[in-house]
Amino acid sequence: MAANKEFFNRRLHSLLGVIPVGIFLIQHLVVNHFATRGPEAFNNASHFMESLPFRYALETFIIFLPILFHAIYGLYIAFTAKNNVSNYGYFRNWMFLLQRVSGVVTLIFIAWHVWETRIQVFFGAEVNYEMMANIVDNPAMLAFYLVGILSTVFHFANGLWTFGVSWGLTVTPRSQRISTYVTLGIFVALAFVGVRAILAFA
Repeated sequence: MAANKEFFNRRLHSLLGVIPVGIFLIQHLVVNHFATRGPEAFNNASHFMESLPFRYALETFIIFLPILFHAIYGLYIAFTAKNNVSNYGYFRNWMFLLQRVSGVVTLIFIAWHVWETRIQVFFGAEVNYEMMANIVDNPAMLAFYLVGILSTVFHFANGLWTFGVSWGLTVTPRSQRISTYVTLGIFVALAFVGVRAILAFA
């Protein structure tokens, strides 16, 4: 019974990391990328997302609760995993370790980002270009955001490889090798979008 529960939790954790959390990540990066077109373009894109109907329900059930479960169960996986890169320095062993490390870094980054943006709205702040420009005006915060973005994008892209294996989509060595290149391409593409967006605020 316990084994079945853990199997279900791991599958749910994997699924939520792609749908809806991964989809939200891509959407969030795309909206932020409007900053490369100037303050007005970003503000228009941001305000459009804020004006969606049933916004708070969508944020709660499609974003925050899935992220919360993925994060909490992810921490359990990270701190109970047996890392053996010191004995077996294979590529996938390193990816296994980096997936856990990047997950912890991503959680810290997301928690801080939510505090600086979403939570501050309840204290009268407005999420706009000026808010983000003020945040990354501090070189230390800009560095923090760059590390956070790269960590988050890596965690998602490498998680897609794990998702394919866990769900039986890539079971052969050849399909897993192809998946490695595909997910690496996804990482590079999303990293480019994310880094370019945050630098636009700076």
